[in-house]
Amino acid sequence: MSIEFKKVGDFSRGILFELLRDSYSFNCNYEQKCSSDWHDCDDFFFDNLHIADKCCFITTLNNEAIGFVCWDPRNMPEYVEIGHNCILQRYKGNGYGKIQLKEALNRIAQNDVKKIIVKTNDDLIHAQRNYESVGFTKSEKRENSKSWNIDYELYL
Repeated sequence: MSIEFKKVGDFSRGILFELLRDSYSFNCNYEQKCSSDWHDCDDFFFDNLHIADKCCFITTLNNEAIGFVCWDPRNMPEYVEIGHNCILQRYKGNGYGKIQLKEALNRIAQNDVKKIIVKTNDDLIHAQRNYESVGFTKSEKRENSKSWNIDYELYL
């Protein structure tokens, strides 16, 4: 097993969208609801590789892209918000998501950030467990939300 974290620019445009589409393929509602956002994310990072190099990376296993994580640094040093954090369906349940998340937290912490926040949904149980396993705590849960309804935070 050879896990590596690579720059977005090492891949072709469209990879972030494809990783997101596969990782949420267990529920077709996500693609219907989020497809435009996923394309926007992919376009943003490929149009701004200098930002992608600082705030995003792709996780590979034996040189195959299996996931990625990105974050928004615009509110540093108060907080950073993790945006997308995904692992391909066929690799879930093997600890790769936790390895990826820990790498992201280490990179973010190098910027003297006070807090990291992330949002997720009720049905993303594995994501909730992953965040809690590295120290995030639930800070808010919104009922009847049409968007991400659970907020997590981690104080550094």
